[in-house]
Amino acid sequence: MKLPPLKALPVFEAVARLNSFSRAATELNVSQSAVSHQIQQLEAYLGEELFHRQGRHLSLTAEGRHYQDAVSSALFQLERASEQVQGRVDTRVRIAMYSSIAVRWLIPRLPTLQRQHPQLDLALEMMNESPLLSDRVADCFITLQGEHRGFTTDLLYCERMFAITSRPFWQAMCADWQQAGLIDSNEPEQIDPAWLLRYPLLSTYSIYDIHTEDWRRWFAQAGISLPDSTRVQHFSHMLMALEAARHHQGLALTNDYMHTVDDDPELVRLPCHSLITGDRFYFAFKTARRDENGIRLLRQWIRQQAVASGLLDASAIPAAQ
Repeated sequence: MKLPPLKALPVFEAVARLNSFSRAATELNVSQSAVSHQIQQLEAYLGEELFHRQGRHLSLTAEGRHYQDAVSSALFQLERASEQVQGRVDTRVRIAMYSSIAVRWLIPRLPTLQRQHPQLDLALEMMNESPLLSDRVADCFITLQGEHRGFTTDLLYCERMFAITSRPFWQAMCADWQQAGLIDSNEPEQIDPAWLLRYPLLSTYSIYDIHTEDWRRWFAQAGISLPDSTRVQHFSHMLMALEAARHHQGLALTNDYMHTVDDDPELVRLPCHSLITGDRFYFAFKTARRDENGIRLLRQWIRQQAVASGLLDASAIPAAQ
C-alpha cells in the first residue's frame, strides 16, 4: 500500500479549511515554516500544486478542492473509527439545511427529539442555499440534491405552494364576496382563484429569483394570466411575506413546512388549488456512515416527523428501512 506522507494530511486539511498558513499553524501549535514544509512535501509527492499563492492571497486549485474533500472525509472517518474502538459512542450529529426549514419546521420539533433521544447531541448549520454534501460541512443534510455519489438520500417532501392570509383579512374577503353575490356561506369550501386578483399579493422573490414569479405561476396553474395592474408587494424571503400576511397586509404563498394550521392558527389557508413547484427535499448522509448510531437515530426521527407533519406519505418509506 503506497500512502502519501501521513503527517502532512492534517496540516493540509487545516490550511484548506482555514484558508491560511498562519491560522493553520496556530491551530496545530506548530510554526508557519513547519506548515509550509508539510504542504510542499505533500505537493511534491502528488506532483500537483494544491494552492494558488498570490502574495498573501491563498486559494485551492481544482486538484486541491478535490483532494480536500477526500482528505477531510478520510480523517473524519479515522477519528470516528478510533472513538468506536475506544468504546466512546459518539452521538454528536451535525445537520445542515436551509434556514427556512430549520426555523419553521425542525426547531419547533426539537423538544420531541430531546425527549425521545436525550443522548443525541444535535448541532444545526443553517444555509441560505442548498448545502454542499461533504463531511467537512456536516454529517447529514436536508437538501434539494436527490442523487449524489456516495450518499443515501431519503425523500422528505415534494413542495407545493398554496395561498394564505390572516383570519381577519379572510373574513373581510368573504364579506366582500357575499355582498357581491358570489358566495352564500360565511366561509366557502371552494373559491375561484380569479377573485383573489382584487386583493394585494405578497410576493417572495427568493422562490424563483424573479419578481412576482411565484404568483404568476400559481395563477397560471388555474389558467389565469396575472394583469399588470395587480397590486403586488415584494419581499426577499418567505418569512417576511408570512409576517406581512399575519398583519393583514394581503395574500401570501407558502408551503407545508413553513405553515401548518395547528402551528399557525392566525393564518388561514385559502380553499383553492396548490402549485407543485417540482422541488423535492431529501434527508442525505454518506452511505458508508449509515450504521453510526447518531445518524441512524436522527434519520429515523426525521422521517417520522415528516410523516406526522404531513410532508411525507408513510407509504413512501421502504418497509425494509
